[in-house]
This record gives sequence, structure tokens and C-alpha cells, in this order.
Amino acid sequence: VRGRDRVFGFEEGVGFEEHRERVLDVFRRVAPQYDVMNDAMSFFLHRLWKDHLVEVVQPFPGQRHLDVAGGTGDVAFRMLQGIRAAEAEALTARYPHWEAEAAPGEVTVFDINAAMLAEGRGRAERRGLGGESSGLRWVEGDAEALPFDTEAFDSYTVSFGIRNVTDIPRALREAHRVLRPGGHFCCLEFSKVNNALLQELYDQYSFHVIPHIGAAVAGDAGSYQYLVDSIRTFPKQEEFAGMVRDAGFGEVRYENLFDGMVAIHSGFKV
Repeated sequence: VRGRDRVFGFEEGVGFEEHRERVLDVFRRVAPQYDVMNDAMSFFLHRLWKDHLVEVVQPFPGQRHLDVAGGTGDVAFRMLQGIRAAEAEALTARYPHWEAEAAPGEVTVFDINAAMLAEGRGRAERRGLGGESSGLRWVEGDAEALPFDTEAFDSYTVSFGIRNVTDIPRALREAHRVLRPGGHFCCLEFSKVNNALLQELYDQYSFHVIPHIGAAVAGDAGSYQYLVDSIRTFPKQEEFAGMVRDAGFGEVRYENLFDGMVAIHSGFKV
């Protein structure tokens, strides 16, 4: 990447503004079938990975959580359920720092793509979680310029979204800014497979099967070809951990899932 250029899949030399618009267009097209395609492409494993992400975040009573690139609500619903369960347990156990009149926690779902947010709101309403009284907020905007106050959140997640951000270091600095001291950053993303045989099988599946699934299920092979390509150009585990540290986070670590097919990077604002 040179200057203000970016890669779009394997295509190099794409300007930042063009990259942003092309990614927006991809997700506008895939939004209606996004969750169905996630199930089809991962054989439902993405659900287990997201469950584990929430376990890493460790929901607690009164938590203010921001889920970035979370338009369809997959992680947000899990986080809200975890926060509410923690609050119910705290009340039962007479948790000394949590009282019945204390403000309940809330989850802000943030996405640059209005079509993805529309899908998420629809899913929330079908679950009986419509309206802000549910504890869910839906905000449209750019991860590189978050419209929130400094130190506004206790935790921040981004799930399979950071690789699509045009200026990743800038987005990481914004994540650091909006977290309170001690705030928890967690990123779930496809990464570098460690096993050579698994990598070969994964490559064959990714490049030769997933675009056909995209054509059959979503009627859009091209968008899913981009998504596959973008996985291969994303930084490896150690390189991305360095980027998280450079943004100001401490105690940065990562956990490989499925031998590195995906990884959870985490850090704390110190």
C-alpha cells in the first residue's frame, strides 16, 4: 500500500475514497442474505466463534458496549443477553456495586451501511427488541470517525469487519479514544491458518466454492469473491497485534480458533 492507496481484495492501488465506496456497495448488495450466507459459508461455525467472543468480553451489569460493523445485530444480541443475565444474577446475589435502581447496560450497534442496519433493526423487532427501551441503539457512521464522546464505552467489539475498514490504524485509534480507562477492545477476524494441509483445503474451499455459494444463495458471486480475497490480504496475527498496540492498547494478546482460521485479538485501554 502506497500513500493513500489501499487494496480491494487483491487489487492494489485503490484510492481510499474509492475503497470506501466499493466496500459500501458490496455490503449494500449482500445485506439481505448476509446472515444466511454466513451460515452457509462457515457451516454455522461463525455462531460458535461469536459466542466465544462474548465470553472473552465478559458481560457485566450496567455495561456500555459498542459493537462496530455489527449491522445485523449478531454480536449485539449476544452481548445484550449476556449483560441482562449478569444484571439478573447481580440482583439475586445482592451484588454490592449493583442495585435495582442502577441504570441497566446498553449495546450500541454501529455500522457505516444503512442496509445492514435495516436488516438488524428488523431482526431486533422480530425478537421483541424494538425501541431504545430494549437497551439497543442503532447508529450509522464511519468507524474511522466515531460520533461518540471520549471514554463513552466500557467495551468495543468488531466482528469480521475490521478488514473492510479503509484506514485500519485510524479506526483502532478511534476505538481507543471512545473506551474508558480499563476498557476492553476485542476483534474477531479471519486470520492466518497455521496448518499447511488445512490452509490448502481452506484455499480450495474459499476460492472455488464460496463464490458459487454466493451466486446460488445471494445471487452475487462477485461480492463474495471480494470477501474471500480481503481475508487473504488482512495482516497476520502478530502484525495485527502490533497495530492494536500502536493504537495505544496494552495487554494485547490473541487467541487462534480453528488453528488460526479466525483469531480474537484483545487489549485494554491503559
